[in-house]
Amino acid sequence: MSGSGPSAAGRSGAEYRIEDLAHASGATVRTIRAYQDRGLLPTPERRGRANVYRDTHLSRLGQIADLLDRGYTLASIKELLEAWDTGRGLGGVLGLVAEVHGPWTDERADRITRDELNVKFGGTHDEQAVAEAVDLGVLERIPGRQDEFLVPSPQELAVAVELYAAGVPLSAISGHLRELRGQVEQIASRFLEFTTEHVFARYLGHRPPTDADAAEAASMVRRLRPLAQQTVDAELARAMRTFATRHLEHHLSAEEPFAPGPASPGPVPVALPPATIAAVHSLVGPEHASAFVTAATEREVQARTLDALASSHLNAEQVDQIG
Repeated sequence: MSGSGPSAAGRSGAEYRIEDLAHASGATVRTIRAYQDRGLLPTPERRGRANVYRDTHLSRLGQIADLLDRGYTLASIKELLEAWDTGRGLGGVLGLVAEVHGPWTDERADRITRDELNVKFGGTHDEQAVAEAVDLGVLERIPGRQDEFLVPSPQELAVAVELYAAGVPLSAISGHLRELRGQVEQIASRFLEFTTEHVFARYLGHRPPTDADAAEAASMVRRLRPLAQQTVDAELARAMRTFATRHLEHHLSAEEPFAPGPASPGPVPVALPPATIAAVHSLVGPEHASAFVTAATEREVQARTLDALASSHLNAEQVDQIG
């Protein structure tokens, strides 16, 4: 998108009646008139009883459509276009918009046929599961291709395949993804709030930002883009290590040490009284209960071992004195 505002709108070039402009731009006549009423389009030239539009109007309609596709409201678009009309330019702002709307991952979309999808999920033909996957965006339907889907994230589909192979039902996988997506969206929202408050506020403090500020903000987006994923990866690894250890302790702490012999066919589960469990929960919290029980058991075993050693040592000394 280039130009220098309305001063560059010459009187030569193509001319359009409103119906022709609608056909060339893809907008409806009603939409063009609505944009004109809101001040989003320059005033057309009046010629007799008809309005005459030019290439500048066609270009402006393209700008509006592009910004709408990127999620801007008509009010925000009007501010941006007013800045453009006063000569401040849109280059930096659109560069920032392109940077934010660019891919946030190196992963590339793929395609998969219905037969290939069935094979990956054990040969099952589950229309409900496919509908859930489409609703979640794991699969996207391709117009005119009933037996083929677009896969925006092959990695996400691969995870679902592995979980299904491990015995997780498809309904549980889709439910887990919905829950996980909500939590991840909260993390993304918080990261954006954090970076906006501490980094981007100085660039975006005025609306619309200058070209220089927008260009610098776009550069900052490129620098910060990988930080969100790196932080989540590191914290997820730490949390998985911590909670996997706790889960293992929880299952192991409910078992007595195995004592080989004919009367001991295997580990014997130990059930703690409800009052004891409630007391432990009250003392350290439910999330720390298994670790607390494990530590308390280990301390008791160590104490009894030391007592036995001390008693044995004392008895040995008494025997020596008698002797």
